[in-house]
Amino acid sequence: MSSATLPSDIADLLKRDEHGLVAAIIQQHDTGEVLMLGWMDDEALSRTLTEGRVTFWSRSRSEYWRKGDTSGHEQHVKSVAVDCDGDALLVRVDQIGAACHTGNRTCFFTELSA
Repeated sequence: MSSATLPSDIADLLKRDEHGLVAAIIQQHDTGEVLMLGWMDDEALSRTLTEGRVTFWSRSRSEYWRKGDTSGHEQHVKSVAVDCDGDALLVRVDQIGAACHTGNRTCFFTELSA
């Protein structure tokens, strides 16, 4: 992973895991629909904030990936917020196409019963 230069006021808010990552919840900005969860390090967050498209760190491939570059299912950033503990981000987006790699609109399509 690369080390990005985030403004210190943003970097200081984050509580990263042992791999330098923070969870990023992706939500459709106008409906509130939760679309997916990904992981960001400082570089991915910096790219997301400056480019206006969501970039993640792939834990399985150990590389950056920008949502939609291969699928066309882009996520255009509307806002980014950090939670009160600093260990999760809420990224509100305008989702183009499916958010899930399975082709579903959201990754949260499997209901569990108690």
